[in-house]
Amino acid sequence: MSGVGRIIRDDSCVAEGAAWLATREPRFAAILPECSPLPLRRTADGFDRLLWAIVGQQVSTASAAAIWRRMEDAGATTPAAIRSMEDTSLRSLGLSRQKAAYARALAEAGIDFDALRDLPDEKVIATLTAVKGIGQWTAEIYGMFALGRADLFASGDLALQEAARGLFDLPDRPSARQLSAMAEDWSPWRSVAARLLWAYYRLAKSREGIG
Repeated sequence: MSGVGRIIRDDSCVAEGAAWLATREPRFAAILPECSPLPLRRTADGFDRLLWAIVGQQVSTASAAAIWRRMEDAGATTPAAIRSMEDTSLRSLGLSRQKAAYARALAEAGIDFDALRDLPDEKVIATLTAVKGIGQWTAEIYGMFALGRADLFASGDLALQEAARGLFDLPDRPSARQLSAMAEDWSPWRSVAARLLWAYYRLAKSREGIG
C-alpha cells in the first residue's frame, strides 16, 4: 500500500491519535476528558456507501432512510441495478431528477472500490470527485470512515468550522481554506482531530440547550 498512511481500524487507533493530539495542542488536551471516548465511526466501503451519501444529500435523515429502504426493497443499490433502471423508476423510489442522474453517474463510473483501499489519499479524493454528484466533502468523509484514513480532514464541514471557531476563540467561523491550514498542525491524525471537534461541537450545543 505505497503512499497509504495510517489506517484507523479500531478504538485503540482513535485513542492513540487523540493522545497525540493532546500533546500537540493544549486546547485539545483541555476538552479531551469531556469528549472521550471518541467514536470509531468506521463503516463498510463500496458502491452502496457513496450511493447512500447521494440519497442523503439535502434531505432529513428520516427521509433518506425511507428512500433507502425503498431502494433496498427494489434491489436498486448496486451499479448493475442502477444502470438497468429508467430514470422514471429511480424517481418512483424517491430520488429527485438530479439525484437519479448522480446515482447513474456513480453506477457508470466503473470505480474499483477494492483498489481505492490501496491508493494514496489524494488519489482517492480525485477518483471520487471526478464523479458527478460526489463533492469534496463526500469524498473526504468516505475516505475517513469507509477507508479509515487517519489523516484526512473535511475542512468544508460547517460543524467542524463552528467547533474550531469556538474552541480557538476565533472572531469568525473559518473558511474551508483557513480550517485546512489550521489542520496541517494536526497531521498525521487529522481524522481524529475531526472526531474530537465534532464531539466538542455536540458538547457545546448540549450546553447551549441546557442554558
